[in-house]
Amino acid sequence: MKRVYMDHAAATRLLPEVREAMLPYLADVFGNPSSLHDWGDPAREAVENAREQVARLIGVEEPEEIIFTASGSESNNLAIKGLAQAQQNKGKHIVISAIEHFSVLYSARAMEKAGFEISLVPVDKYGMVNPEDVRKAIRKDTVLISVMHANGEVGTIQPIKEISEIAKENRIVFHTDAVATCGNFPVNVKELGVDALSLAGNQFYGPKGSGALWVRRGVRLIPLIDGGIQEGGWRAGTEDVPAIVGLGKAAEIALKDLNSRMQKLIPLRDKLLKELPEKVGHVVVTGHPQKRLPGHASFCVEFIEGESMLMLLNSQGVGVSSGSSCTSRALKASHVLLAMGLSHEVAQGSILFTLGVGNQTEDIDYILEIMPPIVKRLREMSPLYAKYVKAGKGE
Repeated sequence: MKRVYMDHAAATRLLPEVREAMLPYLADVFGNPSSLHDWGDPAREAVENAREQVARLIGVEEPEEIIFTASGSESNNLAIKGLAQAQQNKGKHIVISAIEHFSVLYSARAMEKAGFEISLVPVDKYGMVNPEDVRKAIRKDTVLISVMHANGEVGTIQPIKEISEIAKENRIVFHTDAVATCGNFPVNVKELGVDALSLAGNQFYGPKGSGALWVRRGVRLIPLIDGGIQEGGWRAGTEDVPAIVGLGKAAEIALKDLNSRMQKLIPLRDKLLKELPEKVGHVVVTGHPQKRLPGHASFCVEFIEGESMLMLLNSQGVGVSSGSSCTSRALKASHVLLAMGLSHEVAQGSILFTLGVGNQTEDIDYILEIMPPIVKRLREMSPLYAKYVKAGKGE
């Protein structure tokens, strides 16, 4: 059976060069970076080298502004909670988009329990935030704005630079969740104009359990984890040196290979976006038609559920997801798709293909070959489709 992996938004295969870079720190180089003796020196040097590698990936000139974390979700938690608490003497109002990752959305809700107020900015049918809606949401007591660079479920890339200009005009701290873009799409903090940015290594062929938060010098932040002085005092606890080294190496390779990765993935993505709806029918392409991630193709297939498609595709050797990896087991409609105006019934048919550097044209051809019979089989069992046919609208 042919095996095709197209769930790179959930996890990417560790690059051989990344694995090789990590191995010494899983065995012989075992010292604690905080130790003052000879065993600690190589571990500390490795962590600082990785900090420089990550800084270069996102255009940061001062590597010490990078804070290593254990995931993109932790980075987002530290950003939302830590930045908001640090600014609360100025006000207690936070603005986020309606389609943020749960690690941002739930962190904001947690801050509500601490007395903050949250405003959700709507999106259009493509999942795009209108910067003017962000402007309208701003109040005198707004202290933090967070809008993701790109959405991992529908792939839409947001107008972060325009939003950052609005934030600057109002002297409001601006954070962006760039987990979906870093290593997959150009990210430069100076060009974006943000004050803080989250990323995760498992999105660009680095290790799972590796992440980072960049915070611009001069922006106040309250730590979430109390303890030692690691990470400049922003995140206590002994550093996961192998994961950090892997993150740094993956960042170095991503910076070098970014353009070639994009040039390979965009034609594959566009082929899938164009031909799948033609072959299956009654398919809604979700996300912006042009301003989307290079390897991202997302759809809602009408009259059936995404989880059913996922399982039948898996039986044919294909790995995909139905929405975010944080919601795919929840068996409920995505808040992202609902915010874009899709009905619950249509949103339940979500299916997401995220391509990686190992995918080829024949993988797309295989998907286009096996999807029509899978959809046909599921629609034959669907009461929604039966009702549609009975109404004289179907075949």
